[in-house]
Amino acid sequence: MELSEIKRNIDAYAAKLDQIRGSLDLEEKETNIQEYEEMMADPSFWDDQNKAQEIIDKNNALKSVVNGFRDLETTLEDMDATRELLAEEYDEDMKQDLESDVEDYQSKLDTFELQLLLDGPYDANNAILELHPGAGGTESQDWTSMLLRMYQRYCEQKGFKVEVADYLPGDEAGVKSVTLIIKGHNAYGYLKAEKGVHRLVRISPFDSSGRRHTSFASCDVIPEFDNNEIEIEINPDDISVDTFRASGAGGQHINKTESAIRITHHPTGIVVNNQNERSQIKNREAAMKMLKAKLYQLKLEEQEQEMAEIRGEQKEIGWGSQIRSYVFHPYSMVKDHRTNTETGKVDAVMDGDIGPFIEAYLRSQIDQES
Repeated sequence: MELSEIKRNIDAYAAKLDQIRGSLDLEEKETNIQEYEEMMADPSFWDDQNKAQEIIDKNNALKSVVNGFRDLETTLEDMDATRELLAEEYDEDMKQDLESDVEDYQSKLDTFELQLLLDGPYDANNAILELHPGAGGTESQDWTSMLLRMYQRYCEQKGFKVEVADYLPGDEAGVKSVTLIIKGHNAYGYLKAEKGVHRLVRISPFDSSGRRHTSFASCDVIPEFDNNEIEIEINPDDISVDTFRASGAGGQHINKTESAIRITHHPTGIVVNNQNERSQIKNREAAMKMLKAKLYQLKLEEQEQEMAEIRGEQKEIGWGSQIRSYVFHPYSMVKDHRTNTETGKVDAVMDGDIGPFIEAYLRSQIDQES
């Protein structure tokens, strides 16, 4: 890359950064950060823990945007200063480092811009992610466990905290169902892209004849709502509460006490389970929170239809309804059918490298709205 081309790239980045700066109102955000931090320094700040955590989350979100922009700004200034030094005194090693930085900068800029575009009413929320196998018994249950690992790896890479709220193992292998609570800024904003049916084609490890099998699993993602923010009244007569022994990994209390909770809401047929906590009382509280979130979601669907973006189209878990295909045999490829994004790096995808699929989907939705 010639120095003239490097300069063109840096100038283009500077123009893009100026455009982003114009939409950010950094001064207001920095003022809000200062106000929040003054509130956090108050001795009575933790008197209301829920309100305190809400302020901390808002402050962290603002700091993420401001610090992210300032980092991009500083990096761009450093690259331009290096370019000027090279123009005065050429150094091959310095030039190679600068080329690498210039190439990497585009990715950093894209990631930051995408973060800014996640401005939907629920995008900043935590996410509740559920996985269920399609027809096919052990085959689809094993595929569900592979997706579970993939999402856990992705969340680890994003810095999200993952809690297993409910886990039902398969009869022979895999998972019959699992519910994750994924905590982190914009967790729902990113993971909503995964809502739908995922299809696997591979040589089955459970088939002694070595035949190729196709398996399906569904992924459902909804925002986790703060119960202080939603108005949902649940009639005690409309629900039934069952206790059972927890079935997943979780410590010495597992299978010794009936601490796990299942709540069925009869008018809607919604069933929620929670076995993450040691206490039956805490599991009931967590399950009720999930039930309220699902009922609130239904309420919004009925009143405004805006939740179509959250629930997506409900489809049968089978042929023709998949959002993404993962082909292990006779060739290696993962393809998203909504955006036509694809890669041959199947192992990397299964290790959590699903960012390109998520980003392509989110950008496609933004393009449709604009």
